[in-house]
Amino acid sequence: MKKLLNIGFSVALLGLLAVSCNDDDYETIESIDKIKIDSVKIVHDTMDVFSVQSIKTYSTYPSQCQGFYGYDYIHDSKFGRSVTAYKYITGGPCTPNSYKGANQINFSPQQTGTYTLKFWNGGNSWITKTIVVE
Repeated sequence: MKKLLNIGFSVALLGLLAVSCNDDDYETIESIDKIKIDSVKIVHDTMDVFSVQSIKTYSTYPSQCQGFYGYDYIHDSKFGRSVTAYKYITGGPCTPNSYKGANQINFSPQQTGTYTLKFWNGGNSWITKTIVVE
């Protein structure tokens, strides 16, 4: 009986060691960098306080090894916001075809007033949008 348990234990241990934990069906992110926002789509330029509006941004990625990573959303002032988009860059083989990607950020104002949102467009350029919150 003891010998059977030892054999069973050995087989189970060998089975665990033989199974690879390498789940490499994706490319590793090599770096993160800013990506300019080409255009911005705001559906309503007037909205209610505490409501939520999805704002779409569009960027052009130079290859299939790059994609949207996230936003940097900064409160510049009481009613001023700056938005910068970031892309990831993966290593590995990829096609150099550029493509346009759409992403969204949810805007939920907590006070009434006129908000100025600036979206980074490369260098020192910004796309400026205004939303009146009632």
